[in-house]
Amino acid sequence: MNKVTIEMPMVSKCMVSECSYNGSSKCHARAITIGDSVHPGCDTFMAGTAHTKQTKQIAGIGACKTASCKHNEDLECMAESIQVGMIRSEANCMTFSLR
Repeated sequence: MNKVTIEMPMVSKCMVSECSYNGSSKCHARAITIGDSVHPGCDTFMAGTAHTKQTKQIAGIGACKTASCKHNEDLECMAESIQVGMIRSEANCMTFSLR
């Protein structure tokens, strides 16, 4: 398998225990996508209790579609790292900050 290695901000903490990618408060997806044009939701969130077995990899932020975030530059997240948590039954980027 060919692999691509790129630098991207990482998910430093995930407080969404209901997500299949969460293990020990860490996101173990390869990369996540944040938001739509308005809301900074975690588009990669997948409800489930069968948490991933890939505990060595820590997720990066592959894309951010929330243009109103001050960390968003050309649909890419430029924060050092982010945290994901629940807001009104939705997984959200807690690092989101309006421009």
